[in-house]
Amino acid sequence: MKILLTGSSSFTGSWFARALASAGHEVVATMTRPSAADYDGDPGRRARVDLVCGHAAGGVWSCRFGEPGFIDLVGRGFDVLCHHGADVTDYKSPGFDVNRALANNTHALPAVLDAFKAGGGRRVVLTGSVFEGGEGAGDEDPPGAGLPHFSPYGLSKALTAQVFRHRCRDAGLHLGKFVIPNPFGPHEEPRFTAYLMRTWKKGEAAGVRTPAYVRDNIHVDLLASCYARFVGGLPGEAGFSRMSPSGYVESQGAFAQRVASAVRARLGLACVLELAEQNEFDEPRMRINTQPASALVGGWSESAAWDAFVSFYADRPGEGAR
Repeated sequence: MKILLTGSSSFTGSWFARALASAGHEVVATMTRPSAADYDGDPGRRARVDLVCGHAAGGVWSCRFGEPGFIDLVGRGFDVLCHHGADVTDYKSPGFDVNRALANNTHALPAVLDAFKAGGGRRVVLTGSVFEGGEGAGDEDPPGAGLPHFSPYGLSKALTAQVFRHRCRDAGLHLGKFVIPNPFGPHEEPRFTAYLMRTWKKGEAAGVRTPAYVRDNIHVDLLASCYARFVGGLPGEAGFSRMSPSGYVESQGAFAQRVASAVRARLGLACVLELAEQNEFDEPRMRINTQPASALVGGWSESAAWDAFVSFYADRPGEGAR
């Protein structure tokens, strides 16, 4: 199928582009900046852009969702519109601008869908988040009230999904929602696992401040394989589908120990952990996806995924330091 993908310079987006291309699809990726060189100030993102350009059939520069150039592009005979891009500016902040994010995520959506459908398109895929209210599973009170939004960012993603579902239904298109938990792996932004690797490579003990939170960490290559299968299997008639792949469902302390074991076995590092005694719970204690990912795809190797993870950080001494 011919697929138009937004958000491809992100960590997960770059993996999605590769997985879709590997599955035999023709992937055209949009980039918001004028050229690859304009990503040089962010080495991690530049590396991801180069990876996408190496796998996609084409890249379109200076192209933002909903703008005239995008509307013209989306009408050029695509089978699937994969809208992975989203406004994530200061996404961890309690002051995250929900209204701005919703406006950017759905900019000129009716015109986008009209052009897409006029060009023969029938399938739209939107990326969701386990941190949206109503997605995944958790332990929030009161029971039966439904999971609340994890954060203002989660709220923006949920509202975006509602708008897309409404507009796709009106347009007679099939909407597939792909819900992401906590991916990790090569080319990730410098977050938890990058911190662990950086600290252990210096021979220091890595601290885990919130070991009691139960989260859903998933190898990014497994997540991307699920995404490619989901996109490739969507029906062409109007309707709605969802996939919510799940990885390692466990406490953050247990996950850190899992990472330590994998790294220790491959690099021989001590991988010392210091788990704090967690007494404060400002976030939901548990938020996880509900479909075991390894059962959704065949041929995935957990050992190979850990090999790739460890090799990436072993070969890039400054990768986790940015």
